[in-house]
Amino acid sequence: MSQKNVIPLPLHMVERAGTFRLDETTTIVAPDAARAIGQQLACTLAPALGFLPAVAAAAGADGNAIDLRIDAGLADRLGPEGYLLTIDEGRAEIRAAAAAGLFYGTQTLRQLLPPDIYRQAAVGRAAWELPGVEIEDRPRFGWRGAMLDTARHFMPKSFIKKYIDLLALHKLNRFHWHLTDDQGWRIEIERYPRLTEVGAWRKQTVSGHWRHDQPNTYDGKPHGGFYTQADIAEIVAYAADRFVTVVPEIEMPGHAQAAIAAYAELGNTDVLPAEPLEVSPDWGVNRNVFNANESTILFLQGVLDEVLALFPSEYIHVGGDECPKEQWRNSPTAQARLRELGLADEDALQSYFIRRMDSYLTQRGRRLIGWDEILEGGLAENAIVMSWRGEAGGIAAAQAGHDVIMASNRYTYFDYYQSEDRAAEPLGIGGFISLEKAYS
Repeated sequence: MSQKNVIPLPLHMVERAGTFRLDETTTIVAPDAARAIGQQLACTLAPALGFLPAVAAAAGADGNAIDLRIDAGLADRLGPEGYLLTIDEGRAEIRAAAAAGLFYGTQTLRQLLPPDIYRQAAVGRAAWELPGVEIEDRPRFGWRGAMLDTARHFMPKSFIKKYIDLLALHKLNRFHWHLTDDQGWRIEIERYPRLTEVGAWRKQTVSGHWRHDQPNTYDGKPHGGFYTQADIAEIVAYAADRFVTVVPEIEMPGHAQAAIAAYAELGNTDVLPAEPLEVSPDWGVNRNVFNANESTILFLQGVLDEVLALFPSEYIHVGGDECPKEQWRNSPTAQARLRELGLADEDALQSYFIRRMDSYLTQRGRRLIGWDEILEGGLAENAIVMSWRGEAGGIAAAQAGHDVIMASNRYTYFDYYQSEDRAAEPLGIGGFISLEKAYS
């Protein structure tokens, strides 16, 4: 057995003598609070096994057992997400202080089985062997997340669930769901139906890399889709069963063209052309941003009213990145708003915009996350900074006493190329981050 087959590598792992054979005589022993985790493990293993393992409160007289136990006495040692896994001849035991840790122990157990265990049809093995091992593991970071951008490209509900399964398998506990952008609005808001009637659909998509220095080509194919509130409730519950918290991202004040295409009054109408905007078919930083009028702030807080009802997450992401100030500088309405609020410049206006959302979320027991551009013009009192442009923004925010999520584009961006041979890979945004560097 290669000990490095478990990803991420556990804190402590040593080989033991013997193996454990998983077959039709195996019982998953899961008393009381462990029962739901045991049943989930059985259902996860069943397709490849070709049978559903029995789940019981105690081991039977015959056969072997995978023993799952929650022991609150392990809390100081393991925390809520750590676990102990022991496998030797005829015995497999997972112990944890809480259900999350027990679940992560079952994910490690799955990784120790042969790769065929991930198949969705019976493989035909008479028995499956688990290697003898002793593992003690707990996470290094409390926030372990990955983002999925469904605004640029809509992805069906089945794919979202598959993505969550992959997060859970690798013991990630946050699904950062990018739901709105210039190229599409993907979340049903009942109060504002045009956000999806109009904003969820674009006429075509740029082909290849977007270029600002020469004409682009387009695929000529309409693209779109959105998630109903029922879809979102289903996905949030699915994630919760796998100890993944869904953190929605509703972009503001930039990355707003899809919303402005749906409701023109949200844009800087005194500097926009007469013809209405369409949902953007292009990539890149978009100059069409929300205006900072009181009516627009209240509109977006109305959006957030429904977002909060759908997502129980303590954390709500409001974007805040890549907001060009050109329209605000040229808009008489925006300049009047600056004077009305007594603000020094357009950076301060963005800070005001984010502070309003921070206050709104704080009053409702939630916490605002924004990309590191929300530092411009002054950081909102309770905001959490997600630092993507390297580490500097995160360090500055931490030094100012704010919580920080590091998401550096030098290490964590999976839309970069992952090998030097770009021609052999799907289209990427550019750059190169090896798997080794990302894992580090």
